[in-house]
Amino acid sequence: MIARVTGTAPANLYSDFLNSLVDAGFRGQRSMDHGIRTVLATDNSIYQRLPQAVVFPVDADDVARIAALMAEPRFRKVKLTPRGGGTGTNGQSLTDGIVVDLSRHMNHILEINVQERWVRVQAGVVKDQLNAALKPHGLFFAPELSTSNRATIGGMINTDASGQGSCTYGKTRDHVLELHTVLLGGQHLHTRPLSEAELEQACAEPDRAGAVYQTARQIEETQGELIQSTFPELNRCLTGYDLAHLRDEHGRFNLNSVLCGAEGSLGYVVEAKLNVLPIPSYSVLVNVRYSSFMDALRDANALMKHKPLSIETVDSKVLLLAMKDMVWHSVAEYFPANAERPTLGINLVEFSGDDPAEVNARVSAFVQHLQADRSVERLGHTLAEGREAVTRVYTMRKRSVGLLGNVEGEVRPQPFVEDTAVPPEQLADYIADFRALLDSYGLAYGMFGHVDAGVLHVRPALDMKDPAQAALVKPISDAVADLTQRYGGLLWGEHGKGLRSEYVPAYFGELYPALQAIKGAFDPYNQLNPGKICTPPDSSEGLIKVNEAPLRGEYDRQIDERVWQSYGSAVHCNGNGACYNFDPDDAMCPSWKATRERQHSPKGRASLIREWLRLQGAANIDVLSTARGPASWLKGLPTRLRNSRARKQGEADFSHDVYDAMAGCLACKSCAGQCPIKVNVPDFRSRFLELYHGRYQRPLRDYLIGSLEFTLPYLAVMPGLYNSIMGAGWTKRILERRVGMVDSPLISGYNLQATLNRYQVRMAKPEILRKLTPAERERSVVLVQDAFTRYFETPLLGSFIELAHRLGYQIFLAPYSANGKPLHVQGFLGAFAKAAIRNATQLKALAECGVPLVGLDPAMTLVYRQEYQKVAGLDDCPKVALVQEWLMGVLPEQAPAASGTFRLMAHCTEKTNAPVSVRQWEQVFSRLGLKLTTESTGCCGMSGTYGHEARNQATSRTIFEQSWAGKLDKEGEPLATGYSCRSQVKRLADRKLRHPLEVVLQQLNG
Repeated sequence: MIARVTGTAPANLYSDFLNSLVDAGFRGQRSMDHGIRTVLATDNSIYQRLPQAVVFPVDADDVARIAALMAEPRFRKVKLTPRGGGTGTNGQSLTDGIVVDLSRHMNHILEINVQERWVRVQAGVVKDQLNAALKPHGLFFAPELSTSNRATIGGMINTDASGQGSCTYGKTRDHVLELHTVLLGGQHLHTRPLSEAELEQACAEPDRAGAVYQTARQIEETQGELIQSTFPELNRCLTGYDLAHLRDEHGRFNLNSVLCGAEGSLGYVVEAKLNVLPIPSYSVLVNVRYSSFMDALRDANALMKHKPLSIETVDSKVLLLAMKDMVWHSVAEYFPANAERPTLGINLVEFSGDDPAEVNARVSAFVQHLQADRSVERLGHTLAEGREAVTRVYTMRKRSVGLLGNVEGEVRPQPFVEDTAVPPEQLADYIADFRALLDSYGLAYGMFGHVDAGVLHVRPALDMKDPAQAALVKPISDAVADLTQRYGGLLWGEHGKGLRSEYVPAYFGELYPALQAIKGAFDPYNQLNPGKICTPPDSSEGLIKVNEAPLRGEYDRQIDERVWQSYGSAVHCNGNGACYNFDPDDAMCPSWKATRERQHSPKGRASLIREWLRLQGAANIDVLSTARGPASWLKGLPTRLRNSRARKQGEADFSHDVYDAMAGCLACKSCAGQCPIKVNVPDFRSRFLELYHGRYQRPLRDYLIGSLEFTLPYLAVMPGLYNSIMGAGWTKRILERRVGMVDSPLISGYNLQATLNRYQVRMAKPEILRKLTPAERERSVVLVQDAFTRYFETPLLGSFIELAHRLGYQIFLAPYSANGKPLHVQGFLGAFAKAAIRNATQLKALAECGVPLVGLDPAMTLVYRQEYQKVAGLDDCPKVALVQEWLMGVLPEQAPAASGTFRLMAHCTEKTNAPVSVRQWEQVFSRLGLKLTTESTGCCGMSGTYGHEARNQATSRTIFEQSWAGKLDKEGEPLATGYSCRSQVKRLADRKLRHPLEVVLQQLNG
């Protein structure tokens, strides 16, 4: 039984504030739900701060209402922090006050001026979203971030973000033309470069904006020399309140230099006008390999003399993790393995331009240098030529931040001193000292970064659940802060200060009071993201210290060790936010993309599970020993019914928040394959549902879905009767209103027996297969049936039989047996285990006869490789090949050329959990002389039975329209591998898509 657990009641001050917001005309959402607050309590850092509440303004006027209300004397103790994508590595957007989420609604591109090369955007626009809109115009917004598919423009401005190519393109501040900021009190501040006359006028205004301009001008006039001597000459001079650039290159006064990097501590940036650049038309990436990471660093200075666009570096730890990731199949050709001389470091050197001949000439000269220079040992190099190839390699590099969190064990690289910046020529020596420091503590670490800018991301490996290891954060931070200053650098070279701000006073010294004066002019009562960067003059509140901020590990260590090891997929989520991917044509995560609610994402669901496990432990509930089976089900029925009635009456239980988030998951498993940490939501979702429904009664819908594979053989005996009943209007109404199911599929009327007879298909039995001669086994195949293609899409099963026959194979049909996937999805884990053991035993007996097993539906087939492997008592399950995997072994290498262009729209589970198999379809078609390209698509929105559940109908349609709907009418026939995908297209677009094997069969038939 699981425990009833509730959240802590928020302070009255904050509930009064939220109520007053409504009275002030606030139109967005407000929430004090424990679940939403939990999801927003973490970012991509080691910290965890539970906010009192969350608000989601719909526009700048809503933000002004928030700012006006908090300026009232009665609310001067209210603290607020703006939040965008939540990708910060230093707790910049974490607060114990109110989170102001600017990403849910304020995410519109307002204007694109192609001729003058600028755009206007709201703060919640994602960088890749903006660049996707600019690409048709040949433009892009720099700089390039590893988190560009989820980082918001507002977040980039607030941290003055930089990244790859910053030596060429600069930082975010270098591309900000104008900002619209809401100040404390609700005043709108429009900042841009001002002439002296305009500055004089701005300073004369009798309001907060006037006071801000007066303060900034006075600092510039009186402390110019101190500013010049304090700010280092670094590409990544990221300070927040950038006083060194109050004057632009034309001598104009520009307050944007102060706002860029302010981390929301001065006001709310709601809109920006940005400079955009032409996209280089041609790029080449030179991938240089080294036997030592230090060799890669020491070589960088010589490589920089060739003036490439950028030089990125990756160490062996990141490279080895990438080799285990789904991304590796697309880049392995650029990093050939050598067992005798393994690659322990790489430099990725990019050359770009609009003239391919000029770029190639520069690359040729660079390669000549590599071949002639002997100052450092290099293992070799490869060239990735063209934007598509370069992008593939950079995708691997971008995943570094997440991959480092996926090392085995509990000791994992942690971000807290990972964005230091020093002069590039000092980098190798600095890193040598940095490594010596970490070695003195006996710590492992991973490294990657931008050697051309003198920035290396160094992540010491710690188990943050271990108090002794967590205590090392402070002394290591102190030592690294001193080390960077000795080398003329700074602790925060790229990712802002956040909860490392305690080092600001020592770094700025005599200039620190100037920063305080700026803070005081904007935020006199220290309400905006307090405790970060600096405090107002004479403030009673200080900066938050590194060892005072609550750590995520402090909460995780409250979970029993057996439990967090069992639920490691959730506990190990490091918050990198890859699941917040903006791209609608990327598979992960469809429920997040459709709802824009962060609890409906892998990161959100992992956060909720972690908190739920902690609360269960606090209630002395052992979630690992919950009983399963019919006896416990019947015994617990009265309790479940009673608890379910209490829930309907408004019972408070954090478990309901978790359930709502889990119920919105499509169980597509894209997270299991695509998340760098391999957060497997469907796995812990199923386990949660089993436990949750030990306390609360299941809806009838769950039982119908879970039993589907078992009832279909009986229903299919009379398909006409079944279909007429299911197609009746009264049946549909009852199913939707009483059961919660819509658009139930009908049983196929295809005469399978006739096909079996025609092609002499026999049932696969071990005693029959053992009698085959070796030659017969070589030309035989066992088709493993699944419920969907067997009963709803039987003609496809018939097509496979005909295809195998055309290829000269004897077909054996494995006896139909429930796969168990619907049981697993709904959390019937006891029944699933029984089905898995029974099925695996049958398949193992068949596989031992030496005949390959093949499955038709990818989602069902991959269950044998994944979910079955986790069933206790199941020693092994033989491999059941996907159709294309089998075809690659049986189709001839060469085939006559043929006409036809096709597009593959692969199933989410297939392309994220078996990515090589998608390319295999392209190879299969190539052997037949056909051209097949893989279409970039998100989820179709069906994912098994998800789209058939009434509660998901609207979201299912939204997911479909975000990606699939716009891809169907492109040139080339679309093909779909997944049964659920084909049924979704039929349901929502009234189109029938073919499976790729049907095209293969057609081609063989001539």
